[in-house]
Amino acid sequence: MNIDTEAIDEVVLALLHLNLCERNRAWKGFDWPTMNRLHEKGFIHDPVSRARSVGLTNEGLREAERLFTKYFVRAADLPPVPPEGKPA
Repeated sequence: MNIDTEAIDEVVLALLHLNLCERNRAWKGFDWPTMNRLHEKGFIHDPVSRARSVGLTNEGLREAERLFTKYFVRAADLPPVPPEGKPA
């Protein structure tokens, strides 16, 4: 089976957004290879620790929110997008 690890990384990062606490920490109950890839991409701090949660970087917080919206927010709940070239 050929697994799309990029898609897995996106969904896991989006789910980390769902579990945020203390502003930038989330429970790290996902597989180690995925958590290591997210760390290598700069989205989370080093997941190897005794802590049950992991810190998201500023870039990770932004990307996690974007991906959460992409995958889990219904289109009807999104604000309207202004046409190109027109102010919002």
